[in-house]
Amino acid sequence: MIKVSEHAKKKVIELMTDDGYDPNTDFVRVGVKSGGCSGLSYDLKFDKTQLEDDKVFEVNDVKIIVDKKSFLYLIGTTLEYSGGLNGSGFVFNNPNANRTCGCGESFSL
Repeated sequence: MIKVSEHAKKKVIELMTDDGYDPNTDFVRVGVKSGGCSGLSYDLKFDKTQLEDDKVFEVNDVKIIVDKKSFLYLIGTTLEYSGGLNGSGFVFNNPNANRTCGCGESFSL
């Protein structure tokens, strides 16, 4: 399962609405792809379509979809939002990551 912090929930709903998505029916697609300075990087986007092999979660009123392959890397991850002076954006707190890069956008197992 992937968790969503309260702050991330508010930002997701705000951004989805701004981009023309409906937070009540549309999804946040979370995934992992090759790349980044640590080998794997996170992918986050809004989506209106659930695919056959997707895992679906509704956490803290946010509908999340994850493909099967990415799910193995993301089990137990918490999606958070940081709005500090060093920049703002979504942060993945992944207990499976052995190493992360300085920017927090990539990781390795």
